[in-house]
Amino acid sequence: MAHVLVVGGGIGGLATALLAARHGHTAELFERDPRAPGTALDRDFFGWHRATVPQANQPHVLLGAARGVLREELPDVHAEMLRLGARERHELDWFDVRPPARPGDEDLVMLQARRIVLESALATAVRAEPGVVARYGEPVNGLIAEVGSGDSGESGADASGIRVTGVTTEAGVYAGDLVVDAGGRRGGSERWLAAIGCRPGTVERHRTGLAYFCRWYRLPEGREEGPRRPWAVTGGSFAGCAVFPADNRLFAVTLFVHTGDATRSALRDPAVFEAAARTFPPGAAWLGLGAEPLSGVLAAAGLDNRWSAPADERGPVVSGFVPVGDAVTHTNPTLGQGTSLTLWAARRVARTAHQDPGSVRFAAEYHAWAVRTLKPWFDFQVIADGAVGERLATRAARGGTAREVAALFDCALEDPEVMRARARVRHLADPPERTYADPEIRARVARWLAARPDYTPHTAGPSRAEWEELTAR
Repeated sequence: MAHVLVVGGGIGGLATALLAARHGHTAELFERDPRAPGTALDRDFFGWHRATVPQANQPHVLLGAARGVLREELPDVHAEMLRLGARERHELDWFDVRPPARPGDEDLVMLQARRIVLESALATAVRAEPGVVARYGEPVNGLIAEVGSGDSGESGADASGIRVTGVTTEAGVYAGDLVVDAGGRRGGSERWLAAIGCRPGTVERHRTGLAYFCRWYRLPEGREEGPRRPWAVTGGSFAGCAVFPADNRLFAVTLFVHTGDATRSALRDPAVFEAAARTFPPGAAWLGLGAEPLSGVLAAAGLDNRWSAPADERGPVVSGFVPVGDAVTHTNPTLGQGTSLTLWAARRVARTAHQDPGSVRFAAEYHAWAVRTLKPWFDFQVIADGAVGERLATRAARGGTAREVAALFDCALEDPEVMRARARVRHLADPPERTYADPEIRARVARWLAARPDYTPHTAGPSRAEWEELTAR
């Protein structure tokens, strides 16, 4: 079996190390931060400044795809999350009477929790796992490598002949059969690969043009759940609002606008933020319960969708080294895909690390898997964000195809079969190009639209004049 060196101790790193050990390998994890996630959730979530994880206190969702990996591969982690207060919600519970069950419905469940809950559960399992050594406060600062002839094997890959055989830290040199980059999009791996002579890999970047502002609240004592209706996400023609239920009666309210919107700086003011959130149906419904604010307004902007792979048109640029999580695909959080794609990659590494992980063949097959499995969801995110960004930038509710796409989501709130189709895409169970092209789904949406000839999408929320008056206070 293999000895796997994991760079980074976030979700991707913890999951990769733990899954590798559960599949019979050994793992060493290297994390810059000297502090590991604990079980004092509120202390860590609100009081721990994590410079390398700026998104740590932003809302996260665990889709059915992520939940499936946990339940199948790490049931103790799933159980620990529930013990720590995570909640589960089935998509079809939107309806007063759930439609008759179909195969696959069991996968359409959202695991609602803050990021720290998952990290705490993973860290607890890692501490108890004899096959993992976690080195907190010991960041990797480079790679060690050997140069060969570029073993292309039967894969036909044209590699540079550079094989990573370990990592370096201030404390010394560590050898391994495979190095996994779980250091995120700011981890430094591109610089390290260049330093050992690798040619550049592939980077694809798409700016989203979206700015997010979120604030955390706790439901009143004795109220374990928020309102089931209205739907938790509402998007107008120039701004939107989303509510993210989490663990232990906590929830986040998020407002999003275009980065070029002159009103966005006003949303940093808690009073303006809350007044603005109440102009949208989900914000009004949740904030109307008398929830206690737990944070100021937390801003996130300058986001992009980034695909980064240590390979180009000639094949892998290095062997013995593969990325997981944001190191390979960083996606804007609007669709909540990130954790699922991260766990998929961690599971792939763990399941295949016994197959000569230092070889070019391994690097080429991992890259091919990532392009086949992860890249389509990255592309879907890019398309979705492009549509939202254009709408918010132009402040226009488009007709044509955009109207039909919006109708699909609104129709789903009334039609269980359309909701099921939407949920299967949302939870990464089925690709959108196949699901939304299904003749039955298209016919149901067409009938819904025909019965509403005056339907205009994205009409919930304030008018632009009301918004500008509110944010000018």
